Amino acid sequence: MKPRPGIDTPDHRGRTGLNQAGRDLDRNPDIRVRDVELTSQGWHVLRRTTFDHRRRDGRWETQTRETYDRGNGAVVLPYDTARGCVLLSRQFRYPAYVNDHPDGMLIEAAAGLLDADDPPTAIRRESAEELGVTLGPLTRVLDAYMSPGSVTERLHFFAAPYTPADRTGTGGGLEEDGEDIEVLELPFAEALAMTRDGRIADGKTILLLQWAALDGPFAPAAGTG
Repeated sequence: MKPRPGIDTPDHRGRTGLNQAGRDLDRNPDIRVRDVELTSQGWHVLRRTTFDHRRRDGRWETQTRETYDRGNGAVVLPYDTARGCVLLSRQFRYPAYVNDHPDGMLIEAAAGLLDADDPPTAIRRESAEELGVTLGPLTRVLDAYMSPGSVTERLHFFAAPYTPADRTGTGGGLEEDGEDIEVLELPFAEALAMTRDGRIADGKTILLLQWAALDGPFAPAAGTG
């Protein structure tokens, strides 16, 4: 049999055994993984997994699901309560553009993959690269699966204060990664309004802005002593 990159031999990222993910899962007695097929690997990995599922009425059935594995990520909302603003980004997102977004230019909270870092380290790295800001103390907001029907990614949500003095870089992302990111400093009230009228349509960003208004630094209770 011809060696298969990513399975028998290293692929372009030096990975092997990509078809083994999930084969040993046994935490749920109602799920028995039967086979994992590697269907595509570029920078990320697409797998087709066949498993037996015991339904609530006791019957077993065989199902097949495709999963897109891009690793886990982190996202942050930098905020300045003294000036009442937040720091966001705007960049072109082809998947949104091809799915009816007017121009594909999405306003988002800074985010990125963890790669080999822990979530706090990764989000400080991304904030410096994308926004040119050095974050203050991080608040962990929550962890969430953003598209659990097909994408394996677990996203770690953070918020952190910043001041004008903390904006020590130009941001913009990494050109070698194809990034061309515009840094936006917006009044928090305007950013929140943008989630209501559709100018902000990114899920992770909407979640963080609503958290900031309900339970975070811009919640009514946050300003009372």
